[in-house]
Amino acid sequence: MNNHTQPPTVLITGANSGIGQAAATELARRGWHVFAAARSPERGQAAVSQIQKESGSIAVELLEMDLASFASVRRGVDELLERTERLDVLVNNAGLTLNQRQLTDDGLETMMQTNHLSPVLLTSLLLPKLLESDDARVVNVSSRVYERVDAMPLDDLNFEHYWGGIRPYCATKLANILFTNELHRRTHQLGLASFSVHPGVVATSFMRNFPAPMRAALKLARPLLRNPEQGAAPVVELVTEPDRRADAGEYFDRHTRTDQQPQASDRQAAERLWDRSNEITGAEWPAS
Repeated sequence: MNNHTQPPTVLITGANSGIGQAAATELARRGWHVFAAARSPERGQAAVSQIQKESGSIAVELLEMDLASFASVRRGVDELLERTERLDVLVNNAGLTLNQRQLTDDGLETMMQTNHLSPVLLTSLLLPKLLESDDARVVNVSSRVYERVDAMPLDDLNFEHYWGGIRPYCATKLANILFTNELHRRTHQLGLASFSVHPGVVATSFMRNFPAPMRAALKLARPLLRNPEQGAAPVVELVTEPDRRADAGEYFDRHTRTDQQPQASDRQAAERLWDRSNEITGAEWPAS
């Protein structure tokens, strides 16, 4: 059972900018205890100070974590569990775009590790603590761009051959939904509510590594794009709204529960991705 002397507690990755920072600010304003995970301690602490100022809450803490390193994820989890007795919600928000293939120190393609594999590991490590909550939730921030790929490249998760334009990034966003679907199937009976969400096209610095033609198009469209607060709104809704538990396992296009395209609703692909991700990360899960 929860320690109810503490406020509801959330960990948000990528909380030092954009949607993550906006969601952290709104949740802190609503009385949540927020752990803001960020790779850079300098930028992370600056963001925490800004979140505290804008929300009027001091219950915002920095958690240093680099999703391009499994060791950093494990260290971050150890530190978090030392600093809080309560965790109700995990928001896997951090994301990365690259226009050149790069490998992490773990020998993995950087976007796939940052956007999908490390969130899998992080979720598995935090699941026991989450399940102590009366209202445990995981919100995985995906994107409608998953529709640009026909299928998950399950035999090339390191993108050795699957490179070109925005396609690898789109595949990581498909992975977010497939992971959410399988996480729901395996853990909903344990009490975890899992969601994936497309927050809308938001004007943030995140787009700086998109291919040049897409950057140019987005620059022209910038006045029509949503601001980070608007992008954070559907994430905050999935974190906080009691009625949303009835929609566990679903994909949301902003505030609307939306049917998934066949490549995302493919159960066999979700199961294969689950197994491969666990092999690569060493993630372990309770029997369901």
